[in-house]
Amino acid sequence: MFFGEFRHNIDAKGRLSIPAKMRSQCGESVFVTRGNDGCLALYTQEGWESYYQELQSLPQKKKRTRVFIRLVTSRASECDFDKLGRINIPLVLRQEGQLEKECVIVGVGDHVEIWNSQAWDEFYLDNKDNFDDIAEDLDDFEL
Repeated sequence: MFFGEFRHNIDAKGRLSIPAKMRSQCGESVFVTRGNDGCLALYTQEGWESYYQELQSLPQKKKRTRVFIRLVTSRASECDFDKLGRINIPLVLRQEGQLEKECVIVGVGDHVEIWNSQAWDEFYLDNKDNFDDIAEDLDDFEL
């Protein structure tokens, strides 16, 4: 399970250090793809396989399903860890997530999100005061 918030800089070559607490759960490589709300999503091998199976179980005859799957899988990339615990995020994904210098790495349970630090700060500030209302609304979902 991934949790916590960490700030690391991405270098000009696209290398980003993944925190040791998270990296220890990842194996030798991870999958990075487009996430929701403007971030990138990082999955372990098992996590990616599970997510991909969920995508494949969606109704393929629906146009929006096909579009969503294409947007997620077309830019997905398997990234290996280097000796320093960094992954090299491809340029197309760095552009997608607007990753330039400081990044925020957020554990969200079954995967990790990688955010542009300014986008994360804005997202958090915009939503933090609604925490109790959001929690109450969760009763509408079956868990």
